[in-house]
Amino acid sequence: MNAHPHDQADTSVDQHAELILDLLTPTLGTLGSEQVPLADALGRVTAAPVLSPVDLPLFRNSQMDGFAVHAEDLASIPATLPIVGEVAARPGTPARLLPGTAVRIMTGAVVPDGANTVVPVEDTSVTLFTDAETVTIGRARAVGEYVRNRGSDAHAGDTLLPAGIRLGSRHLAVLAAAGITDIEVKRRLRVAVITTGAELIAPGEHALPGQVYDANGIALVAAIISAGAVVATTHRVVDDPEAMLVALEWAASTADLIVTSGGISMGDHEVVREVLGPLGAHVGHIAMQPGGPQATGEFQGVPVLGFPGNPVSTQISFEVFLAPILRALAGLPAAARHRRALSAALRSVPGKRQFLRGRIRADGRVEVVAGPGSHLVAGLAASDVLLDVPAHVIELNEGDLVETVDL
Repeated sequence: MNAHPHDQADTSVDQHAELILDLLTPTLGTLGSEQVPLADALGRVTAAPVLSPVDLPLFRNSQMDGFAVHAEDLASIPATLPIVGEVAARPGTPARLLPGTAVRIMTGAVVPDGANTVVPVEDTSVTLFTDAETVTIGRARAVGEYVRNRGSDAHAGDTLLPAGIRLGSRHLAVLAAAGITDIEVKRRLRVAVITTGAELIAPGEHALPGQVYDANGIALVAAIISAGAVVATTHRVVDDPEAMLVALEWAASTADLIVTSGGISMGDHEVVREVLGPLGAHVGHIAMQPGGPQATGEFQGVPVLGFPGNPVSTQISFEVFLAPILRALAGLPAAARHRRALSAALRSVPGKRQFLRGRIRADGRVEVVAGPGSHLVAGLAASDVLLDVPAHVIELNEGDLVETVDL
């Protein structure tokens, strides 16, 4: 492994990530919470502890299909008892069970008062007489066997779920079992997406010379949703400051965060830089590739993140800088990182932290997919990891370990 001293750069990747977190922290702290119906709560994060309003189970019930009896009647085995009725899993209160008798019972049915144990049906034999049935039980049973006592799972007032839990099906099950219909969850971050460029057209339109399909619009929307946030609005803006201002004003009225793509390079017709620069936004260069140009600022009090316009740069910028924040807010795990061996040697640009596209081979090694170009969307689509190569590394040999980030 060869190394090269850091080239001088305005901002490192880590420094820019801290800047973004500082920019978003006030907004994240004021999102608050909202009540949502249980049917809409999957994937949401609890804003407060959820206490059970009832005992679980709600009543004493049978764990098995079988016979409810008095355990004391099984002191002498085998024991034969008359069957005096049946209790099914349906509403109602069964009659009290008298000593010396048995009642047929189904799983989940109310255990009659007086009964203190349930004998599974497979441990019994039934004899039918002309006008009656008896059950013969061949082994003794302790008090409480196969009986689910009221509150044995949770008591009223117990904490069913703590705050900060991302709700899955198992969490919704216990809430429903307790009769809860609505739950207080953290409000999701609302993100507006603005893609810029006079050359952009919607997928499906006929592309004239010089026009390209807007890949960033669909990719950013998908990435935001995957990271647990909500897309508030989307806009595609030509390189016109007035049109950009209109889009920003609408976005600021509906979103907690505005994400833009394109318009932040140093040439002409860079509409994000032209509009937000005079308002105090920082538009500069980060020591990373792809994704060097980056912008941060505010518009009417709403934070704005400006990503570069090349599709690969946009997507990697999102994964590096914004996805970790959104995923943590939504209770999702961070993207997995691993140290993997390279399948072949590679060279990197000195002074720039590289995020190369890679694929895990069957032997567990990682190979680079396509080149470093920020336009190679097919190469990114064929990848399942990013190779995170530090800025000071200029060469890695076959078999060297490199950190990978799962996509």
